[in-house]
Amino acid sequence: MNKIAAVLLVFFLFGSCRSSKVDFENGTSRSSKKPINVIFVIGDGMGLTQVTAGMLNNFNKIELEKCTTIGLIKTHAADDLITDSAAGATAFATGKKTYLGAIGVNSDTLSVKNIFDKAKKKDMGTGVVVTSEITHATPAAFFAHEDYRLNYENIAQDFLSSDMDIAIGGGLKYFRDRRDKKNLLPKLEKKGYLIRNWQTEFHKLQVPQDQKLIYFTALDQPKRRSKGRVYLPKATEFAMNFLQERSKSGFMLMVEGSQIDWGGHANNGQYVIDEMLDFNETLKKIFDFAEKDGHTLVVVTADHETGGLAIKRGSELHNLNLKFSSGGHTGTMIPVFAYGPGAEYFGGIYDNTEIFNKIQQALGWKKNKDQ
Repeated sequence: MNKIAAVLLVFFLFGSCRSSKVDFENGTSRSSKKPINVIFVIGDGMGLTQVTAGMLNNFNKIELEKCTTIGLIKTHAADDLITDSAAGATAFATGKKTYLGAIGVNSDTLSVKNIFDKAKKKDMGTGVVVTSEITHATPAAFFAHEDYRLNYENIAQDFLSSDMDIAIGGGLKYFRDRRDKKNLLPKLEKKGYLIRNWQTEFHKLQVPQDQKLIYFTALDQPKRRSKGRVYLPKATEFAMNFLQERSKSGFMLMVEGSQIDWGGHANNGQYVIDEMLDFNETLKKIFDFAEKDGHTLVVVTADHETGGLAIKRGSELHNLNLKFSSGGHTGTMIPVFAYGPGAEYFGGIYDNTEIFNKIQQALGWKKNKDQ
């Protein structure tokens, strides 16, 4: 019976990918229902142990249990078995493996079109909500093209060339208080953006239908959740509704729990747990929206694991004995959780670049010649 149960478990976790193949030439799928919206959620540095730690500190429950399909991704970069957020996010956003530190460029430092570019050509709304700076590696991969992730002022400049509808996160100084003395805010306003402070202006803001929006949540890095940062669940809910109201052809939103990674780098187990609980609250907002809407695909994963986290003997609910084996990233495969129409595409074991392809497959988009 144990062998039979194991076979059934593997089938339910990974077998769904077999029944959802796509004819890219005709843009058709065996799935009878396509999503209209896509919400791509990244828990930066979130491996399976981080997921488990969050669950065990939330009465043994986590929102990811609602997902109907689970897969695993290989996370290596083009030049290293251990990826970083820049190469990992670029793989998600462009479908291309690249070198450590690269933002939206391939291994030859040539710019590569990202999935937001493709969404805009389909008249979809686009946006990012993050607990890092907007110019940080993961969000940057969805709008910027730079040879190095720490070129924050260049990345902010690249935002001017994007056509994103909403962005919420930190990093105001890279747009306004720059070393080159340029102030990009007037140029953003000229492009139709309202630029506001989340803490002081969220509750009283009315956004005209024809305007785009940037909410800055910090001059530099946003605070830790444990130090008073509480915006991610509410900001994500706001962004979903904002995009749905303004996007007749659907929307694509990237949400990142950025600081799960930072807790791993610090080898601070409580920091990781706090950020996972914040991430879980955000997921509840997302799944509630998707369930009510009925046309939204939700994909949740991570760029890599950080810290080599382990839950050790002696742990109890809400009182875990956590140990780290590294202060950096590790090369373990990362889980992918999918919910809603098109979720069946995300079962199995595959490269992180396939996230880019599978989102397009779920939407029924034809494959471009350069892919």
